[in-house]
Amino acid sequence: MNPDDLKKLAAARALELVRPGMRLGLGTGSTAKHFVDLLGARVAGGLDVLCVATSQATQAQALALGITMSSLDETPELDLTVDGADEIDPELRLIKGGGAAHLREKIVASASRRMIVIADETKLVERLGRYPLPIEVVPFGLETTRRAVATAIESAGESGELVLRRRPDGSALVTDNANHILDAHLHAIGAPERLATALNAVPGMVEHGLFLGIASGAILAGEGGLRLLGAIE
Repeated sequence: MNPDDLKKLAAARALELVRPGMRLGLGTGSTAKHFVDLLGARVAGGLDVLCVATSQATQAQALALGITMSSLDETPELDLTVDGADEIDPELRLIKGGGAAHLREKIVASASRRMIVIADETKLVERLGRYPLPIEVVPFGLETTRRAVATAIESAGESGELVLRRRPDGSALVTDNANHILDAHLHAIGAPERLATALNAVPGMVEHGLFLGIASGAILAGEGGLRLLGAIE
């Protein structure tokens, strides 16, 4: 099975958790896209659900599939969010934001009774940090904020390079929230909670990609089948 097949396998298992009448949070990214596609097929077959998207891309995908969409203002409490992750450790701590949607993803997941992560097994790591940590920042005072973020990272006992995420044409990437992303290449994060606390204190830092104490469970697909972490059902 190729990586895409594994993503579909994890997404299909997550779909088994969906019940009629549920209020769902729909994630962003390649694995979450498979879940939305599968959900759309179920909706076409008569499944009644109400969904909130974590990005403009997911919103457009879901609407094209005929899925009934809402917003958190209209539907502030959700039953379940299904989303991918760039990294997940054995304690269900995550790094998210490779798709530059982690701010909305974290808001939606936090509004849900449960968040289930779907991924291929390569996303499971012993220690977070091999994948760059995305940090969303406001454009105003970007260099000042970058320096403050670097100081916060150092104060948390971590080190690495901060890189402004850019589009293929070289321009700075702009998120759905009209912000920029600083990617922190830390390689291995010794104390994720301490780092999150330090980053949260930086003015101009909107949200970071550490999801701590948010995921309820994970469905990981590999050549040997599915591996379940945490509480799935």
